[in-house]
Amino acid sequence: MEDMVAIVAIVVGLPWLILHYITKWKTSATLTTGDETLLDELYQLARRLDERMDTVERLVASDNPDFKPARIVHDRESDNEKLRELDRMLAEKKGIYK
Repeated sequence: MEDMVAIVAIVVGLPWLILHYITKWKTSATLTTGDETLLDELYQLARRLDERMDTVERLVASDNPDFKPARIVHDRESDNEKLRELDRMLAEKKGIYK
């Protein structure tokens, strides 16, 4: 009888255990809808803050011609291309889900 329990445990239990944890691993590796919403909100906030920084820098530069922006990373066209691509992808995604 003990041999039968051991065989059932190996034939049924072990594959079930392995497949259970593989499934858990695969589902936890994806972003949830809440995660995607949070990332979208953070992206929009970062865009607004960047636009505000540009406005503040322009205002200060108009008052003080010697002003040099103290940004760590200056606005580059290559960065803006990536942002435009991300905006396009987000617009396509919203068009698909609406």
